[in-house]
Amino acid sequence: MSELVEHVDEHDRVLGVVERDEAVRQNRPHRIAATICRDREGRILVLRRAGTLSRFPGYYDVMVGGAVGESYEAVASRELTEELGVRAPVRFLLKFLCQEGISPIWLGAHEALVSEPLSPDSGEIEWHAWLTVAELREVVDERRFVPAGRRALRQYLESESGNPS
Repeated sequence: MSELVEHVDEHDRVLGVVERDEAVRQNRPHRIAATICRDREGRILVLRRAGTLSRFPGYYDVMVGGAVGESYEAVASRELTEELGVRAPVRFLLKFLCQEGISPIWLGAHEALVSEPLSPDSGEIEWHAWLTVAELREVVDERRFVPAGRRALRQYLESESGNPS
């Protein structure tokens, strides 16, 4: 059995709970919570997803996250710990319906300031690095990025919270 997700409508209202694989197969919108990580120097974490993953294997991303079966914030916090081995407060940034990718998702994007060493889950992440905003802008359109991650990054960088201090 695959992971359970909340199937939602075009306004992010819950319609029911379904298996994630079914939501993807039937093109049903569901919820994903994810976090963009920054370090104390203002750099952003970039990662390459493991090649064994069923969704976007080997793609680059600027977020860690997972399917929502509880609040966006709770999932963002849990996934940060599961995927990167760190605990840090997450702050909600924005939410949008992303139609690009393998199925429509409501993405709740968060931000975390990470100051402790990372311990990435090798089953999820095969490479990672901290990039400056300028370095990231150079590669985001040249590499295969997860569509929702690319879009969230653009919105994040356009917002006040995404501007380096």
